[in-house]
Amino acid sequence: MDALSENRDPGHILLLPFGTSGSVFPFIWLGRLLLRRGHRVTMITAGIHEKAAASAGLNFIPLGSDVVERMLNEADLWREVHGSKVAYQHAGEATRYYVEAIEVLIAREGVPDLMLAPMICFGARLMREKRGIPLISVHLYPMMFVSAHAPPLVARVFRWLRRLPLWLRKIVLAMPNPLDFMALRGVWACCDEHAVTRPMSLWRQWWHSPDGVLALFPAWFAAPQPDWPGNLLQWDFPMEDMVDEKPLEQELMNFLQEGPQPVMFTAGSGQFHAEKFFATALELTQQLGCRAVFISAKAGQVPKELPPSVYVTAYAPFSTLLPHARAFVHHGGIGTMSQSLAAGIPQLVVDMALDQHDNAERLEQLGVGLSIPASRFSTERARPLLQRCISDPTMRARAVEHAARMKTKRDPAVMLQWLEEKCRNQHPQA
Repeated sequence: MDALSENRDPGHILLLPFGTSGSVFPFIWLGRLLLRRGHRVTMITAGIHEKAAASAGLNFIPLGSDVVERMLNEADLWREVHGSKVAYQHAGEATRYYVEAIEVLIAREGVPDLMLAPMICFGARLMREKRGIPLISVHLYPMMFVSAHAPPLVARVFRWLRRLPLWLRKIVLAMPNPLDFMALRGVWACCDEHAVTRPMSLWRQWWHSPDGVLALFPAWFAAPQPDWPGNLLQWDFPMEDMVDEKPLEQELMNFLQEGPQPVMFTAGSGQFHAEKFFATALELTQQLGCRAVFISAKAGQVPKELPPSVYVTAYAPFSTLLPHARAFVHHGGIGTMSQSLAAGIPQLVVDMALDQHDNAERLEQLGVGLSIPASRFSTERARPLLQRCISDPTMRARAVEHAARMKTKRDPAVMLQWLEEKCRNQHPQA
């Protein structure tokens, strides 16, 4: 166990992720570090993530609703613009279930010392306002910093915003955010039940916690801007993939060793409507004459008739799988992208919605991959892009350079001490 810093008492810290495995694994990474420091750690999120959290040694409380599962089953979650609407609608609904779970925990174990949550977990912010529990907003990708100085690619139409002068960009971004209206109804109802003042805008009032913001991506991936929040700590990518709990299956290891390096394909752990993606992937591998590994939690998304050159698995830890790959074709989730950077392989991003457009653009700027919108992902359009990812020596060299960069890690004790300073038990007068 790592020693706590001098004069620091162990605290009870809540982790409150919302979404897919890609949204939960970074919090499991944080949880492991906090456990090693001697803290008590409890995760509250959808029940589908209980096994992963428990296997990492975290206490777990499931939400009293299947709201996350219903969100993941909506096809519109992975459509440009529509995806954000779906996510906010369900996040607004989930507010009451997070609040209920935290209140039950408080009644049983007392008030926790710190909460770590993404902005979209509105229940965490509500409990900060009601109970005074310190809250750290954890942002997993740069899109969460909608800066007038460097607007992220929230949607493709944001490219026109970048052409405007800075003063006009500030005016545009100060306008009401349409996504507020997707979540406010659920948030307001919960605020009324708990005698908490309603936020008039989640965008302007609840986006970044006043207690602190933790950005889990390095500055070389997204440089901080003058209008980012002041109480910010920017850190490395959280490289959590449950490798100790879920090693590569033996059949997959045999497949990897029996022939040339394959191309990997995944549409993401939360994508349940990827039939077209995998059908196109099959055609690409056949036309390019390469072997492939398809990673899909839903077996029904993958074509039924597959040649021996294609292997299908529900899950594989990327830290051990990707070093065997020639290239990786994926959705552009930040966790998948960072694991690919660490493996030093070229990437082809088929971006669909949410943060994926912005992540894909940053990947191209690094020179380690290419991207194509999901709406344009066809065999004809994607084949030259994948061919370049496989054969371009410059792209491969850039990927190797960034893999070396990823090996430089800062001492996590610095981040943990920063978090501990925010804990309620370190400020008895609070």
